[in-house]
Amino acid sequence: MTLVFAHRGSKGTHPENTIPAFEEAIRVKVDGIELDVQLTKDGEMVVIHDGDVERTTNGNGLIKDLTLKEVKELDAGSWFDSSFENERIPLFSEVLALLEDKKYPGILNIEIKTDEYDYEGIELKIINCLKEFDLACNLVFSSFNTETMERMMSLDNVVSKAMIMDHSVRKINFAKSHDSISAIHPSIEWVKQNKEFISSFEKKIRPWTANTEEDMALCFNLNLDGFHTDFPEKAMAEKEKY
Repeated sequence: MTLVFAHRGSKGTHPENTIPAFEEAIRVKVDGIELDVQLTKDGEMVVIHDGDVERTTNGNGLIKDLTLKEVKELDAGSWFDSSFENERIPLFSEVLALLEDKKYPGILNIEIKTDEYDYEGIELKIINCLKEFDLACNLVFSSFNTETMERMMSLDNVVSKAMIMDHSVRKINFAKSHDSISAIHPSIEWVKQNKEFISSFEKKIRPWTANTEEDMALCFNLNLDGFHTDFPEKAMAEKEKY
């Protein structure tokens, strides 16, 4: 059955990549949770999508140029709604602690955000951090960056791996040529344009981002392995119909 992944937590209903967004995803018993990991100036792993902090906080600057202390001073919730005022950008370890505490049983899709800035050593940092937690969930490592995927393949031969792309033929071929990459995460638009190839595609397909009932239905009807959505509660309700 097609799995539902909460994109950056419950991005459509809560400030993305914050603890409340992940708590909501857990509450609705979503099949999978997706998050993004980047490194601060002092090498700390934080969960945020953009390379800069402008869109989702009251601050400015690049994550790679800010210390963890500076990042933690930012308000990451008010931009979404005043009820989330003073919500903070979480450490990767803080999200893992939440998943451990809640005994979340699904899948955690860890997107390594090296498509803008290729953070040196981030892959090993992620692997070592995961060893500190007793997680009930399964893991997936994903990235837009083929070099990151190559490093992950050399460092780990246990965790599932997925290549993310929009419409990139090069990245799809990269995924095809590596047995240890088990899935691709293309855009939903790629799925719409390549429906005739999907049934014969040998890797799992989990597109981003299916937010409308029409797009969700497409993923269910094509029997895709999964899809990412900003509205996990809505998607889980749609899944019940199938």
